[in-house]
Amino acid sequence: MNTHQRTALDLAARGVPALPLRAGKVPFGNCPACRDNACGGRPNMKTPGPCDCPRPCHAWAAATTDPAVITGRPWATAWAQARAVAYHPGGAGVTVVDLDHADAVAWARRTLPATRTVLTTRGQHWIYQGAMSSANAVRPGVDIKSTMAYARWLGPGTGTMTNLPDAVRALVAKKPSPVRPVTVPAPAGGGECPHRMPAYLARGIAMAEQRITGTTTAVHATVYRTFLAVLSAHGRCGCLTDAHVGRLFAAAQAKGETVRHCNDAWTNALTRLGL
Repeated sequence: MNTHQRTALDLAARGVPALPLRAGKVPFGNCPACRDNACGGRPNMKTPGPCDCPRPCHAWAAATTDPAVITGRPWATAWAQARAVAYHPGGAGVTVVDLDHADAVAWARRTLPATRTVLTTRGQHWIYQGAMSSANAVRPGVDIKSTMAYARWLGPGTGTMTNLPDAVRALVAKKPSPVRPVTVPAPAGGGECPHRMPAYLARGIAMAEQRITGTTTAVHATVYRTFLAVLSAHGRCGCLTDAHVGRLFAAAQAKGETVRHCNDAWTNALTRLGL
């Protein structure tokens, strides 16, 4: 057992999910059994949850507190080649504000409440109690590492850990992108809705919004299928307005879709239906 493996076991005993890093401070690549998501794991690590494979091949999702996995045979080669240890901050219930240079550190001292601090090669990690969404480059030299992210373990640091402040959460808060107007072709018959029931359209749009909002996986595919279903029912009768489309786009953007993705999905659905 080498130093990195012992460090991982120590972290695991304290409830901190750990994983090995190879040269370059990056996780180990997908193992053959998991390449291209063949194992049924989480593609591109975009959804929360543990890795379905015992090997360290899904970055943050491979982080574990299970000593049997850390010392088990599938990870033996990884620990032998490891150059550092990382951990999943969100899995430990904390958020790391990664300050990459002196200017970023100075900004944090002016702006954020003091908390536990860990020195890094070029700057500092400020660690707060509480998890949140992760994001890179929220401002010059500042990354947020918490859920669905990993951070290099550089020691426990110094100082008392402070509860995650709103000022840090606000760094990741997304402002909704403006919805680009989309024109739905009216039918040759003049645009009269064959359903003759405004409540039918209202219910359909509400159900479509709910379908998008409620999805937790395959957001791109869900948005496309939902747009396709709405256009299948209402795309030829001319009853859809920009307001209806805007509601669908807003629901998709709330799940992380960009305006470009929304427009691409809408255009692909129109093409698929020959509209």
